[in-house]
Amino acid sequence: MPLSPKKHQWRRRSLLPTNPPPKAPAPDEPAVPSPVHKDQGSVVQAALYRGGYRVATPDSLAETFRQLREFPDGMAWIGLHRPTETELHSLADEFDLHELAVEDALEAHQRPKLERYGDTLFVVLRAARYLDAQEEVEFGELHVFVGKDFLITVRHGAAPDLTAVRRRMEETPELLALGPEAVLYAILDAVVDGYAPVVAGVQNDIDEIETEVFRGDPAVSRRIYELSREMVEFQRATRPLVGMLHALMAGFAKYGTDEELQRYLRDVADHVTHTSERVDGFRQALTDILTVNATLVTQQQNAEMRALAEAGFEQNEEIKKISSWAAILFAPTLVGTIYGMNFEAMPELSWAFGYPFAVALMAVVCVSLYFIFKRRDWL
Repeated sequence: MPLSPKKHQWRRRSLLPTNPPPKAPAPDEPAVPSPVHKDQGSVVQAALYRGGYRVATPDSLAETFRQLREFPDGMAWIGLHRPTETELHSLADEFDLHELAVEDALEAHQRPKLERYGDTLFVVLRAARYLDAQEEVEFGELHVFVGKDFLITVRHGAAPDLTAVRRRMEETPELLALGPEAVLYAILDAVVDGYAPVVAGVQNDIDEIETEVFRGDPAVSRRIYELSREMVEFQRATRPLVGMLHALMAGFAKYGTDEELQRYLRDVADHVTHTSERVDGFRQALTDILTVNATLVTQQQNAEMRALAEAGFEQNEEIKKISSWAAILFAPTLVGTIYGMNFEAMPELSWAFGYPFAVALMAVVCVSLYFIFKRRDWL
């Protein structure tokens, strides 16, 4: 979760001595101009630090390697964005990076993990950011190599913003002086802090979805499904971090890392645990909402089918009435048609009671049909 300004100030104050030194480099350190962003291939920025201060900003990887050899007590911080195979292999040759870690950094699409290869720590992180306009969560991948005197970041994607991390560390030289482990902590903190806007955005989406579900919006099912898929990805990014940070804390204790840095790492672990629990809650909430939506859709369909059945029943009743009256009216028509034929040789043609008989026959047939239909509830 994002830290409030007060919390950031507390972190910095806790590392500052009572009489903080000036921000300028020590007398025995060469003055360095303001950092200049120079792109050499995929190298976003490379810098050398000594005692927590930037002492050099090399223009290339070869220059970085050469200057690092000139400062045996210095630290190189190299930032790469989608590096080429040649660039990574040159780093592997210089810093003795394990070939499996280099292969993972090249291929990307890795799950968060923590591996130690000799004296080098390899960390894979999944950063996330919330795109408010699209209401989507965008994930990025970050690979970090941590050695005794170097830290290399290989970024795949837009997140996280490591420029802000570098600026924060350079503004806190006492923290940066603790070495590559301190930079790793700052990167972890930035990645975890980046989850907070995502959590807030997803919470807002879930609130809107709940409103749409009970409003009967037909498009809400697709929105629930898409958000559920994003939460699966978010869970894959956050859940492994809990175990990774506990393993990292154990390693910090084992290798005698600064105690204050261990406290900060525990704080990051607390934030990751909280975020992971929120994500688990989101997945459960979306599952429940999907169940409720399916129930409401089923109820709506049942209501529509019931209305159709009632309409069909009423229509059948009307058809029965129309058919009954049609049959009743058809009977006298049939009798009148038979007796209206103009044939000379017809029985009862000259019968004196022929007309009354025909009328009486029509009446009897009509009344009989009426009572028959009435008895069957057709009328």
